[in-house]
Amino acid sequence: AGGVDTFFLVYSASLVFFMQAGFAMLCAGAVQKKNVQNTMLKNLLDACGAALGFYSVGYAFAYGGSFEGGTTTFIGNTNFFLMGVDDYVFWLFQFAFAATSATIVAGTLAERCQMSAYVCYSVILSGFVYPVIVHAIWSYTGFLSPNSANPLFGVGMIDFAGSGVVHMTGGITAFIAAQILGARKGRFFDERGMKLKKPKAFPGHSIALQVLGSFILWFGWYGFNVGSTGKITTAAASETAALAGVNTTLAAASAGVAALFANLIHVERKTGEATFNLNFAMNGCLGGLVCITAGCALMEPWAAIIVGFIAGLLYLWFSNILVKKCIDDAVDAIPVHMINGFWGLIATGLFAAPRHMERVYGTSEHVGWFYEWGRGRGNFNLMGCQLIGALFILAWVTAIMLPFFIVLNYLGWFRADALEEIVGLDISYHGGSYQSADAVKDEHLAAFNKRKKDMLRRRSSGDGGNKRSIHGKRSDNFEQDEEGGFGRNGSVDNIVAH
Repeated sequence: AGGVDTFFLVYSASLVFFMQAGFAMLCAGAVQKKNVQNTMLKNLLDACGAALGFYSVGYAFAYGGSFEGGTTTFIGNTNFFLMGVDDYVFWLFQFAFAATSATIVAGTLAERCQMSAYVCYSVILSGFVYPVIVHAIWSYTGFLSPNSANPLFGVGMIDFAGSGVVHMTGGITAFIAAQILGARKGRFFDERGMKLKKPKAFPGHSIALQVLGSFILWFGWYGFNVGSTGKITTAAASETAALAGVNTTLAAASAGVAALFANLIHVERKTGEATFNLNFAMNGCLGGLVCITAGCALMEPWAAIIVGFIAGLLYLWFSNILVKKCIDDAVDAIPVHMINGFWGLIATGLFAAPRHMERVYGTSEHVGWFYEWGRGRGNFNLMGCQLIGALFILAWVTAIMLPFFIVLNYLGWFRADALEEIVGLDISYHGGSYQSADAVKDEHLAAFNKRKKDMLRRRSSGDGGNKRSIHGKRSDNFEQDEEGGFGRNGSVDNIVAH
């Protein structure tokens, strides 16, 4: 039985890790052609950074010193660099989750974030921020854990596979980063800084890659939710795994249909023309997958359909709010992961069924609020734990990541230089082909090449210390002499094509 359970976790971890390919394809399709290579490298670095960070300190902070019946602690303090760890398959499964949380932010910050900032963020999130949340909610000694010796309010926070732990964490981080980083040039404001009457759309270069990425993510989500059962050889575990798979499917389907047709009705009423928006349908499905992750093993299938349907509507609602507030999310990761991660926690507090709670956690004293009403009482214990858990995630992520991104931005290490953003990060950072620079004017490329040659010349002459490097502190100005067609110290913002 041990060998079968080990294979089950290895296979589940492989499915979860394969979600990295889904995120990569989704991001690649959603960005402009001139930024594809940069986006792909950031997704790859997420996996690499998460592996090293979770190996060295992340796992220790999450599960170090945790054992059944242990004293409650805020953070783990043993098993650094996997010293003393024998259960390697558990580490592998948990690493795949850490990598998923880190990569959520990649799409939000696409097309304008420096490479160095992204590497720093990926390591600190997977190595410190995420593990503390894991310890609090999933370890035996976490103060919110349902598996602790004395669970909060007698039940603890229920997040079976990570709507809050993984997705809300990544979504909140993406929201904070997007606020500080700012929107892509021309998205909401013109070259004079005046707000556009209608935000400019930045369509991705391949809808096919976006659909492929969405299907890969849906496929990988079975490892995410079903694999969180932990084993498969007992009758109870098999039943739990099967229910998790069914609910995962139904919630995604319901959310996708809800987002598609809600937008269809809205657009038809507004313009008189019916439009089937594929992007909304895809992201609706992903929102449904996110929200069902917390309670996939605890809800009845009919409840999963309801929860998914609401998730599709919540995605549409918050996506529109982001646009109205001029917050630029290139792939809509914030409404998908942050909002529906929170909704998943609340939905579990409403729909967690007694018989499933008994099978998974060994108690049905405190269950979903709707079931408590059916018992003739207003027991709010489980819902209270869910709300406290959501507030803890919000507070912890904000306390660490907000000052982190503020410092990065202050040092000029966060946002790419204005001219680099215009010509594309593939050319700026990776020596990409100029043929990939779609919709980039020749004068912008000429200005970039001229500045690059000037930087190299100053470096070779030993004068580079007084000038910014090509990837140094962010600047919205660049120098170009008459040969390049612009006056000295001309503003890039004045030549951006809108």
